[in-house]
Amino acid sequence: MDMRLEVVVVPVSDVDRGKKFYKGLGWREDADFVLSDDFRIVQLTPAGSTCSIQFGTGVSSARPGSAEGLYLVVPDLEAARQELLDRGAPVSEVFHEGGPGARFRPVGDASRVAGPDPDGGTYRSFATFTDPDGNGWIVQEITTRLPGRE
Repeated sequence: MDMRLEVVVVPVSDVDRGKKFYKGLGWREDADFVLSDDFRIVQLTPAGSTCSIQFGTGVSSARPGSAEGLYLVVPDLEAARQELLDRGAPVSEVFHEGGPGARFRPVGDASRVAGPDPDGGTYRSFATFTDPDGNGWIVQEITTRLPGRE
């Protein structure tokens, strides 16, 4: 049976601010439904993605800003980073891992080595950013997929 991840809930404190931020990144607005004073759901989708994000009022009990390790995969990290910067996202410099899990560590951690992977390896270069609430995104360059991941 096929199962597809189609939506990830991102907890935000201010729905309109979150919507403005993600739309500012160029993400498509799929829905903004206000069903009552206690329930509003917003859905946006990054360009080229089959997975969307949702947030709103009454959507999640998670603490705003508590989502971490949300991936955006791109074929050209430098170009994606520049576009995110141009759209107002606070994106880190490009880095590669000097130790296991460095991509999950904060900006400034010594295990994040400045610059792209020196061998140009796919899956090995990253940048990170957060939304206004602090939800953490990892931008990863993948130029060639591992077998079975096409």
